[in-house]
Amino acid sequence: MSKYVPEAALEQALVLLERHPCHLKITRRRATKHGDFRRYRDGRVQISINNDPNRYRFLITLVHEYAHLVTYEEGKRVKPHGREWQMNFQRLMLPFLRPDIFPQEILRSLSAYLKSPRASTDGDIDLSLALRQCDPEKTGSMVFELPEQSLFQYRNRTFVKGEKRRTRYECIEVATHKKYIFHPHAEVDPIMNQNSKDE
Repeated sequence: MSKYVPEAALEQALVLLERHPCHLKITRRRATKHGDFRRYRDGRVQISINNDPNRYRFLITLVHEYAHLVTYEEGKRVKPHGREWQMNFQRLMLPFLRPDIFPQEILRSLSAYLKSPRASTDGDIDLSLALRQCDPEKTGSMVFELPEQSLFQYRNRTFVKGEKRRTRYECIEVATHKKYIFHPHAEVDPIMNQNSKDE
């Protein structure tokens, strides 16, 4: 665990793991999620966390998923990210809200996010951007950062950024002309010197 979380958070993270034992799995990075909680019919539970080089995001994801475990242990049938989970997440996160664990900008954004946490930290623009500033490798851009009609690559496919539809962007795949919906914080690779699909 010492290679995944901030050093000052290690002791408290181990307390969390000891109080709520389960199978904890560190996986390769997944594009669609940072972690998940699963329960099986035989009673087993598993938490998986992406092998994220950003220790701050890893720690927040760890506590997020353990809040699911604690909510499950309470034996209530509740919504996955309902009020019960939110309260457990807030309670479990509280011991980590310290300046020796998180940089000030993340701490400020995280404190605001915890007032009403969402299903993903990516849904909170301030926290998402604050965490991204601490990514060891920043090779791409987020969809919302690109100008409209920009070309970008995602999973070896080329898209044109379109208009925002409520909370997400409607983009067109160049090869098939099919429409796809992108989260504003999806990380993509801009294609430079190309400003529109007509160029």
